[in-house]
Amino acid sequence: MGISRVFVANRGEIAVRVIRACKALSIETVLGVSSADRETMGARLADRVVCIGPARSTDSYLNRQAILATALATECDAIHPGYGFLSEDAEFARLCHENDLIFVGPTPENIRRMGNKLEARSLAKEFNVPLAEGSARLYSADEALETAEQVGYPILLKAAAGGGGRGIRVVDAPEKLKAAFEGASAEAAAAFGDGAMFMERYIGNARHVEVQILADNHGNVIHLGERDCSLQRRYQKMVEESPAPGLSDKLRQQIHESAVTLAKNIGYVSAGTVEFIVDMDRSQFYFLEMNTRVQVEHPITEAVTGVDIVAQQLRIAAGEKLDINQGEVKVEGHSIECRINAEAPLRGFQPSPGRISRWRPPSGSGIRLDSHGFEGYFMPPYYDSLLGKLIVHGKDRQDALAMMEQALAGFEIEGVETTIPFLQYVIVNDDFVTGNFNTRWLEKVATTFLESQAVDS
Repeated sequence: MGISRVFVANRGEIAVRVIRACKALSIETVLGVSSADRETMGARLADRVVCIGPARSTDSYLNRQAILATALATECDAIHPGYGFLSEDAEFARLCHENDLIFVGPTPENIRRMGNKLEARSLAKEFNVPLAEGSARLYSADEALETAEQVGYPILLKAAAGGGGRGIRVVDAPEKLKAAFEGASAEAAAAFGDGAMFMERYIGNARHVEVQILADNHGNVIHLGERDCSLQRRYQKMVEESPAPGLSDKLRQQIHESAVTLAKNIGYVSAGTVEFIVDMDRSQFYFLEMNTRVQVEHPITEAVTGVDIVAQQLRIAAGEKLDINQGEVKVEGHSIECRINAEAPLRGFQPSPGRISRWRPPSGSGIRLDSHGFEGYFMPPYYDSLLGKLIVHGKDRQDALAMMEQALAGFEIEGVETTIPFLQYVIVNDDFVTGNFNTRWLEKVATTFLESQAVDS
């Protein structure tokens, strides 16, 4: 392989995941850590650890120059950005190339074009990928009011320059639009440095379905099936599964083909995810966005296909051809992932940092845990609260649900509060078991969970 040493520019469970993939490929790793992350699982596993700055992420994990300088000083060939932080920063990818460092991800142009939500929509339209009715860039509430009359209520306001659930508002009446626009625009400006918005027709009974793409530098593009990521709270995913339940074979195939079409036509390279909204009432799907990085939920695709996505990223970055073609991709069984966050569900899902005094994860056939947690680890208050991802792989969905119920029940964590009790409540809910859910469903379940706990106490 043309990569011998990788600088891991991330933290937490994804840093551990990348380091382990590198070890399997006999690639050395250098982990950049903040001053708060010197004693992490990633620091234990990496071949070398270098502090890149203080705890605050803007001074460490988001510090382009510090990361580049450290990667060069430690004679790394490549930088793997994981997800979040600088993973979808086109300027950082460009700087890597300028400094003769391989960026383990797509090209700067891929990142730039798909990171601009309006340009991404324009490209999808150009290549005949279905789009929900929407708008161009909106700079004022007056523009939004005029456009909403054409699109029709309810509408969805979204930040033109970003994602991650920030700058999103659902508006069902004209009199609510001005306040919603101003609030969303201010949130987008603070998060992305750009307060411009755009608008889409809001789909009430929607599923969030995404397709995993792999593409090399030799023109080969394949998909690894799809994932359902509809179980979201405040636009943050909590439970994902593959394959997506409730889709007809025809609709599933059309979604796959649209994702590959888009990736091929933009000259995409590396792992990526094309996301769609599925209108379950009309059995129609619409392009949402493309994530130009490895996804948090990639393990469920790995479980059902047997393809190591992170290893493929590294091979592609080294210039190798994909070692699997579309005909060889087989989806077998069913996989479910639950995100274990250090949060207190009964206190509004507030973060729960602290030292883990007991750590007894479940194990067994079909169970996988991607985590940086261990007994004695201090979960810091400075970063995302994700503690790990519990993944099960069963022979079918019913089997996977039963496995997940058992695995959650057997997961013992003390010292910090976690979302496990809420996930246990979700996983046995009749609507979830029967597949009767959409992107709004989990918010309602969170309310009933809190009510049920209040009654029990």
